[in-house]
Amino acid sequence: MFALLCLISTVGFSIKCMRKANTLIPSNYVMDTQLQAKINTDNKINTNLSIWQQVHEDWVAHGRDWTKPGFRAVAVHRFGVWRMKVQPKLLRAPLSILYRMLFRKIRNTYGIELPYSVKLGRRVIFEHQGAIVIHGNCEIGDDSIIRQGVTLGNRYLEHPFDAPKLGRHVNVGAGAKIFGNVTINDGANIGANAVVLNDVPSKATAVGIPAKIITNYPKSKK
Repeated sequence: MFALLCLISTVGFSIKCMRKANTLIPSNYVMDTQLQAKINTDNKINTNLSIWQQVHEDWVAHGRDWTKPGFRAVAVHRFGVWRMKVQPKLLRAPLSILYRMLFRKIRNTYGIELPYSVKLGRRVIFEHQGAIVIHGNCEIGDDSIIRQGVTLGNRYLEHPFDAPKLGRHVNVGAGAKIFGNVTINDGANIGANAVVLNDVPSKATAVGIPAKIITNYPKSKK
């Protein structure tokens, strides 16, 4: 817990310092405008972003509240990815020990299992906490939302590495389960408690057990 608070406090302190310096973040309005511009122009994970820039985006996406379990889980994930770039391995070793401690703390305290091997896009929001399990081979696109009780995992024991791939702006409802090597395309909506076993087209809505695609076209007026 102490290590987690240190990491989150460091992030918060760095953000405050940048604001006071009036250089990287001159004001809330300017930063929000810049983030919105990035959303409109950059639809891919920008590997050139530093860990602090990524965490700042995540912090803004989570309502600028560093105490939210979702933000803490994502921050630890970013740290886990970043430490893998540290060379040599001897220097990385203590960072890996710290990451494993933080990962277990997030999992055991908040019920959010988010391994560093997950390909996590930018500004992904974990709206709530509890019973969230993400397979290590999953991909989650930019600006997607994951809620409590969601499982993204493999379908068959014979294929342990199969995992779902979520596109951008995917909205996953509470309690939804997505199993196997399926693709949830951009802008799709997964209903609460749905069990998804097949691909979901872009901007479609899937509900039910097993999940079926429904249309949301407005009824024509007679």
